Amino acid sequence: MVTRRSAHRGGTRKKEGDLGIIAWLIIGLIAGVVARWLVPGQDPMGLLGTLLLGLVGSVVGGFIGDLLVSGDQDLNPAGLIGSILGAVIVLLVYRAVVQRRTI
Repeated sequence: MVTRRSAHRGGTRKKEGDLGIIAWLIIGLIAGVVARWLVPGQDPMGLLGTLLLGLVGSVVGGFIGDLLVSGDQDLNPAGLIGSILGAVIVLLVYRAVVQRRTI
């Protein structure tokens, strides 16, 4: 009986989740930038804050999407729009909390 050897040796095989993490970061950054562009005003957050805004917005948008539509929420244009809407919601809540603290 002949057996095949694996093409990947020594742990050099790439994990499946690596591209997913990069895609999340890119989508999060895009969602954060677009949300800050859509909601006018001054926000003292840099690139990392914008990235975190987009990532949290993606989670919020995905949660809202799951509530409204049953099924798998994959990376698609509707998912990007949901991420942007979630980031806008998170940004508005952030501003309300920060404004309330300064008054």
